[in-house]
Amino acid sequence: MNIYDLILLLSIFLLAAMFWRFRAISESVRTQLDSYCEKQQLQFISVARVKTRIASYRGKLDFHSDFVFEFSGNGEDSSQGQVKMIGLKVHSIDTPAYRVE
Repeated sequence: MNIYDLILLLSIFLLAAMFWRFRAISESVRTQLDSYCEKQQLQFISVARVKTRIASYRGKLDFHSDFVFEFSGNGEDSSQGQVKMIGLKVHSIDTPAYRVE
């Protein structure tokens, strides 16, 4: 085993770890948006990742992810909100004004 094999194995391991972390973040945001929409009496439609980057927050290095989600307040119209995640925790949820029946 030479240095190139070691670098290749390390790269594959890091890519797999990033994939699993991204999946965990996506599942976490989905679960938390489901409960947020239920609490606010909204109909949850979909969620999509906009961007993810590595940054420090309060001295901890973690992934900072931005998501866009669609919801409906009356079952007919749809609106888009934004979610900012730091790691597996929601940092903020922003929703525009929406119609309610």
